[in-house]
Amino acid sequence: MPHGPTGAEFVLTLSCPDRPGIVHAVSGFLVERGANIVESQQFGDRLTDRFFMRIAFVTEAAADADDLRAAFAGVAGAFGMEFELWAATAPYRTLIMVSKHLHCLNDLLFRASTGALQIEIPAIVSNHPDAGALARSYGIEFHHVPVTPDTKAEAEARLMQLVDDTGTHLVVLARYMQVLSDDLCRRLSGRAINIHHSFLPSFKGARPYHQAFDRGVKLVGATAHYVTGDLDEGPIIEQDVLRVDHGYDQDQLVSAGRDVEAQVLSRAVRWHSESRVLLNGERTVVFR
Repeated sequence: MPHGPTGAEFVLTLSCPDRPGIVHAVSGFLVERGANIVESQQFGDRLTDRFFMRIAFVTEAAADADDLRAAFAGVAGAFGMEFELWAATAPYRTLIMVSKHLHCLNDLLFRASTGALQIEIPAIVSNHPDAGALARSYGIEFHHVPVTPDTKAEAEARLMQLVDDTGTHLVVLARYMQVLSDDLCRRLSGRAINIHHSFLPSFKGARPYHQAFDRGVKLVGATAHYVTGDLDEGPIIEQDVLRVDHGYDQDQLVSAGRDVEAQVLSRAVRWHSESRVLLNGERTVVFR
């Protein structure tokens, strides 16, 4: 998680077994420190008997995220909480991976450049050279890391070295068309987001939109999810669909699908970078 600069506005997220007194303990902790709650969302999952909460708060005096985090550890321990606390404006350092389709990458770069996404992009990694010019146009380091069956382990080792060297908090697979190993998926658990078209598993393999056109589909869509060892089956963050009809030719169908993919991925990245997404087993809690 990013620590960010010292500031007066912070965000606290937590999950724990559900029991009486959680909200009282958290609000009491904030009151003791002269904090004012500006946003609060909570959810109790009756199926798993777990409680989830996200609070944005402002302190009257200058405060430090590390000090607040250390002080809250006592409350967290009493309730068995998993929690994160950070400066609200701290940007996520986000490494983006891409192959040859650049629409999602282009959308993320533009939104980040305008401040619409709370992220910093230290590097772009690709198994093809196609994205190099786009990366350079935004002044971002581009790393071409080819992947073959013989070099896959070496390529993944280089990727993790880049993640460590750049202080990356989040990895985004913006149409990166390589399957990550189970070991890499475990190392990036909860901090890697992938996007895929919602035709899966109906239209697998190459040119899925062309397969869909041949079948006369009426909806195109996309799913953004966390990366796991089960291909395209990680906890879902966001989904969307767009209705199409017989008037769409193949190129228009592809264009519509790419638009949905870019929008869904950008929303997932925004919510994650604002820590509005909490893992709940194989599902997610999203405090929009």
